[in-house]
Amino acid sequence: MAGPVLKAGSRPPWVGLAAAVWVLIAAGNGYTFPLYSPLLKSVLGFSQQQVTVLGVANDIGESVGLLPGIVCNKFPPWALLLVGTACCFFGYGVIWLAVSQTLPNLPYWLLFMTLCIATNSNAWFGTAVLVTNMRNFPLSRGTVAGILKGYVGLSAAVYTVIYSAVLKKSPSNLLLFLALGIPVLSLAMMYFVHACTPSSEEDSSTHIHFIFTQALSVLLAIYLLTTTVLYDTMSLSDAVSYTLVAILVVLLLSPLVIPIKMTLFPTNSKNLASEDIAAQTDPLLESSSSATNLGSFHENDYASDVEILLAIGEGAVKQKRRPRRGEDFKFREAFIKADFWLLWIAYFLAVGSGVTVLNNLSQIGVALGFDNTTILLALFSFCNFAGRLGSGAVSEYFVRSRMIPRTVWMTCAHVLMILAFLLYASALSGTLYAATALLGVCYGVQYSMMVPTASELFGLKHFGVISSFMQLGNPIGAVLFSALLAGSVYDAEAAKQGGGSTCLGPDCFRLTFQVLAGVCGLGTIMGIILTIRIRPVYQMLYAGGSFRLPQSSSH
Repeated sequence: MAGPVLKAGSRPPWVGLAAAVWVLIAAGNGYTFPLYSPLLKSVLGFSQQQVTVLGVANDIGESVGLLPGIVCNKFPPWALLLVGTACCFFGYGVIWLAVSQTLPNLPYWLLFMTLCIATNSNAWFGTAVLVTNMRNFPLSRGTVAGILKGYVGLSAAVYTVIYSAVLKKSPSNLLLFLALGIPVLSLAMMYFVHACTPSSEEDSSTHIHFIFTQALSVLLAIYLLTTTVLYDTMSLSDAVSYTLVAILVVLLLSPLVIPIKMTLFPTNSKNLASEDIAAQTDPLLESSSSATNLGSFHENDYASDVEILLAIGEGAVKQKRRPRRGEDFKFREAFIKADFWLLWIAYFLAVGSGVTVLNNLSQIGVALGFDNTTILLALFSFCNFAGRLGSGAVSEYFVRSRMIPRTVWMTCAHVLMILAFLLYASALSGTLYAATALLGVCYGVQYSMMVPTASELFGLKHFGVISSFMQLGNPIGAVLFSALLAGSVYDAEAAKQGGGSTCLGPDCFRLTFQVLAGVCGLGTIMGIILTIRIRPVYQMLYAGGSFRLPQSSSH
């Protein structure tokens, strides 16, 4: 199917970034599993192991994005959003029918499959907006990834506020909201998420706009954490609750200030964005920098302007050799590279262990004497956001000023995750919140750093499928560490305490935490090896403090 053709004067990419905020908040619906998992256990009579396996289904659905990664180069973003909408409506709709006893006695395997389908909406939502915005801002990948992944991290807190304020802490109402509210939101955003004229690094306002967007997201994060604490410590009237939700909506709409400002006070930079990027890479061009002329060298006649800009790095000709790190790889070319697997293993060990805690957060709190799951989830969400946004900004600074690979921050996060799991295992008074906060930060760093690292090593042309394969580390880790390890240990300890389905005390998860600490130790080693290997790549890409497209050997 033909890709979209950009026209002169197309809307700035900031419109798509503002719309992406809403789509990515919707794409965080997988984080709501701890809020309704107790309902599955009580109404449907499941054991903890069965609930944990459903948590694995939750992770499999949201992380298996190979199909959207493949089709994102063939279909426009709105088509991916439409598929995600259908998955969300059908999946959560069936689960709601089950817990409301409208469709009683549904088989366990069917609930597993429908939960996979429901959360697979996240893969379609996330791929559509992430790939589109990474291509719309090709020179600010770390910053964009940090912002976008940061909003996904905040989504858990957004859902927590909605759950407390609007849905009156009803898990059944939450499932109905996920089945109906998210599809409506996705349909409303379809028109605004699409490829635009890429933003130029030479536009002085770009940096200011990024800082403004980051500041808004920090303000939103602080507001969400404060609001969650208020709901759990005070009794608020309906009027106050709805006012707080209205303020939340305004904060989520605030990124629209940038495209509105650019519309009311236009500058010449918007029209010169493509020329600015071409000027930066002029030594790599063999022929005219005109997008029209470059298009004749592309494999596909319908190539978009974004794909044309990416072709600049290849000297506007077809390569006759295998790509080098930093150039555009096809998936099968990246698949056989050692760097690809080192990055995948390091990411898998981190997010697999982190998602184990997230899936069992409610049960961990109960086992250690804390019944307030919403506070724990909000704390994890806030710190997850801080890790994603902060690592994106920090890594972008150091990669440009010192050419330090982003994997350095992934490795540091692995080390801190070891400390977090040891704090969990100690079960000392006051360590639960500290460990959850630390783990949330590190979990966010891993997500935020994998995205730009994969794009810098293997290019943006096939970034969708490469990034989606990387994210398979999440469900595979959930199967190994959450279902097979944590669920089994929990049920074994519960059996020792009298054969009930609830386990109390630090031994419920202690062995699990100790194993996960060892897993992150292995991840640290993988991160160090990868960083040493790719340091020369970053010295090539960021020599002089700005991103440089690698030269092709054929002209």
